[in-house]
Formats: sequence, structure tokens, C-alpha cells
Amino acid sequence: MSTKKEVLSIANIEVDVYRKDIKNMHLSVYPPSGRVRLSAPKRTDLEVIRLFAISKLGWIKKHIKNFKAQPRETKRIFKSGESHFFEGNRYILEVKEGAPKNYVNIDGKKINLYVQSNVSIEKRELILREWYRTQLKQILPELVEKWEKVIGVETNEWAVKLMRTKWGACNIEEKRIWINLELAKKPRICLEYIILHELVHLLERNHNERFIQLMNTFMPKWRFHRDELNRLPVAHTDWGY
Repeated sequence: MSTKKEVLSIANIEVDVYRKDIKNMHLSVYPPSGRVRLSAPKRTDLEVIRLFAISKLGWIKKHIKNFKAQPRETKRIFKSGESHFFEGNRYILEVKEGAPKNYVNIDGKKINLYVQSNVSIEKRELILREWYRTQLKQILPELVEKWEKVIGVETNEWAVKLMRTKWGACNIEEKRIWINLELAKKPRICLEYIILHELVHLLERNHNERFIQLMNTFMPKWRFHRDELNRLPVAHTDWGY
């Protein structure tokens, strides 16, 4: 389990350092913001960690640049005519005001957002977000069970969470995985790639050669699906990814 986070600043780039019971250092850059994380053996001298990060600076900058260049959705104001996505497909939002209750449904190529009178933009966003959450929770049981059987693992719990810096997460000790709510908008195969990625962590904690070999075994085209996910527009936020 990770100890308290340390932060290094390398060429104006913050690197989150976690000391673990591992043998080698591991460096990762996470979409969509380009967050940099370095895992190091517990007793590694901080200057050794710094020099390792500096040696990988070109690689880090390349990945951060790619993530920052990723298309961003324009800010949504949840009015009729806007484009919204579900499972990788584009829909036109149709807002129907004066409804007896707030709810959402899909009709052909439209997402109908039924709202009561004088509902704020923030409330419309929340209604649609919770609809996405409901849809994702309906999809996930079958997909999680599918990949558990393929891999030969079993989770104790999974959950949907709106996350700013990563598509998924895994608590290995508790055998619990989290899936980013934004994945409801992405193609299903991208969702499956993230489910697989997090479940593989139950077999291998680190992003090392064994982890890659397992990913290659269970989903030979996982790199293609990863790249597809990282090419798709990410949600607009006022705080920025």
C-alpha cells in the first residue's frame, strides 16, 4: 500500500512520488491531464528518484503534450440542439420544459431531457449526469462479470465515480474497482478496456512487463483501444483537466 505522497518539481512539472514495497521504480503519465506519478522502493534516496525522473523528462513531456492536445468538448449549457454522446454515439439534445417530473430517454438520434419549469442549467446537468450514471450501472455488471471470468479474478465491489484525472482505479487489498462516469459517453470497447486494465491489477499491482504481458493475453488490441479512448474529446470543465 502507498505511503504518504511526496512531490518533486522537475522542469516545472510536478511528479507525485509514492514509496512502495517494490524492487524497481515505475513512472506513469495519466490522461486526461498528464498527471505524473512515480512509484519507488521505500528506501530509495530522494536524489536518486529525482535523477531517474530527470532522465525520463523527454518521455514525460511527450505524453503531457499529447494529452494537452487532446480535443476538448465545448462548454455545455444543456439546451436543445447540443451534441451529447452515449456509448460513443452522437445524439442531439432535446430539452422539453414543463414536464411533471425530471427524466431522460433516448428516441432515435435524440436524447430527450424532460425538465420541470424554470430548471437551472446546473440542475439540467445533474439530471443528465445521473442518467448517465444509471445507464453505466446497468451496463457494468455484465461486463465486469465477463472479464472476471476471462481473467480468473473476482472483485468484491465496483463503483461508478466522476474522476478528474483517470479513467479507472483499483484498490487491490479490498478488491474494489472504480470506473469513471465519463466512460458512459465512450465506445463500449473503451469501457471494456478500462475494466480489464483495473481487473488485471488484481493479478499484477504495477505497470510492469508482467502487467503488459497479461494485457496482451487477455486483449491483444488493448493499445488500439487505449489510443482510441485518448483521442476522443474529453469533457469541458471550468477548472480544466
